[in-house]
Amino acid sequence: MAGLDPAARRARLRQYQEELLERVQVARTGSGQRTHELGVEIGGERYLLDLLEAGEIVPVPALTTVPLTQPWYLGLANIRGSLVGVVDLARFLGPQRGAQEGAAIGPATRLVTFAPGLGLPCGFLAARVHGLRQAADMTPQDGRLVDADGNAWTPLALAALAQDERFLQVGL
Repeated sequence: MAGLDPAARRARLRQYQEELLERVQVARTGSGQRTHELGVEIGGERYLLDLLEAGEIVPVPALTTVPLTQPWYLGLANIRGSLVGVVDLARFLGPQRGAQEGAAIGPATRLVTFAPGLGLPCGFLAARVHGLRQAADMTPQDGRLVDADGNAWTPLALAALAQDERFLQVGL
């Protein structure tokens, strides 16, 4: 790929991602297959994301602020030539979860983008990415899932978030 121009590299990367997504979908629908979720930490709480709804996980790039937007909308980032809106989900979910402060960007902070299939060029800050988790191995408790170590995980549907009117209205 070193000799390819940037557009050809992006096309190959996109093709690889689509093939990988296709394999994940086949694995999820196959008989006897276990499903995995991505574990992330947002605002001090642990969340589980459907792998089909999560896109790329990258270190936090430079952000360009956008005037007259909600406090939880941090701005735009360039991810491999595509502009992606960046959201502080800790601040967005704050009123519902009791969180008052937004995300602090540290060495473990990552930008998790929405899957291209959701049709929303957006990403959010995760204070930490915990990797793959298996919800099937967790115990349901009060709308959350508790793992063997006693950690509580809240399922987070990015597809539902991508259709939430409040989430879509970033302007003041």
